[in-house]
Amino acid sequence: MDSYTWQTRRLRNVVQSVVLLAAMVTILGLLGWLLAGSSGIVLAALAVVVIAAFSPNLPPAMVAQMLGGRAVGYGAAPELYDMLRSLAEKAGLERVPTLYLVPSPAVNAFAVGSEQRSIISVTGGLLRILSQRELYGVLAHETSHLRNGDTWLLNLGGIFTNLTRGLSFAGQFLLFLNIPLILIGQVTIDWLAIGLLIFAPTLNGLLQLALSRTREFDADLGAVALTGDPMGLASALEKLSSIERAWFRRFFRLRAPEDPLLLRSHPATRERIARLQELSGKNGMAAAGWTSRGDLGTPYRPPVLSDLEHYRPRRIARRPWR
Repeated sequence: MDSYTWQTRRLRNVVQSVVLLAAMVTILGLLGWLLAGSSGIVLAALAVVVIAAFSPNLPPAMVAQMLGGRAVGYGAAPELYDMLRSLAEKAGLERVPTLYLVPSPAVNAFAVGSEQRSIISVTGGLLRILSQRELYGVLAHETSHLRNGDTWLLNLGGIFTNLTRGLSFAGQFLLFLNIPLILIGQVTIDWLAIGLLIFAPTLNGLLQLALSRTREFDADLGAVALTGDPMGLASALEKLSSIERAWFRRFFRLRAPEDPLLLRSHPATRERIARLQELSGKNGMAAAGWTSRGDLGTPYRPPVLSDLEHYRPRRIARRPWR
């Protein structure tokens, strides 16, 4: 693995995250100032602190259960638990995440919670197609999210966006009430301020999506640092991309269209794969304990898969894991 390339990309992701959060804070502060001057900025800051401190946080297990997931014991997937324990130790997590299985044909995985209390959920569809090496990369990606505190960070971005939306609505409502005064010329119009009122929620929403994409890139880098094997995760991403394209062709007989980048919460899969390939070195597989490219081909089938027919599948989003 090229350490210089890894460090360069890591620094870029951190800087991008800081800049995006700063931009969201700036837009929120401008709206507060527009509505109430310096007092509005203070009130907006207090609102962020209060909401962040007292917003309800669902227990991670409840989130997984809402999607039909259930906890998996060590005997049902011993290799997965061994992988999680190894990754948690390398990442310095206080506790090993609890493993949940979502009985869905979708190919997905997600992490919920913090270092102190967290779960990692995988779907039956994911287990059916990925090899043990690829699953190791996916679990490392989710573990990296937990180590980086991405759940909290993205929740903070959501608070900024929701507050911006609320202030924008309040400002537009006040503007509507003042239409009679504007028509008779007693109130002047600042078109720049009106434009900010109208477009601020959209701008912050786009910044929030950009922050999510940046955190995905950073989780990929974190996974490489934990496994030393960029190609395991890259291969898993390639399989997921192929399945999505095949699914679209099967139902619509067309090539799957790509959403505009600005409207995606995840980066384009091909770009993630290209970045991972840049990090792959000659000794990548040997350093990670993988001996051949054949480690990418044989799906891992833990004992828990035999129990899936007893559970009703739940439909979840068909998109790359986060």
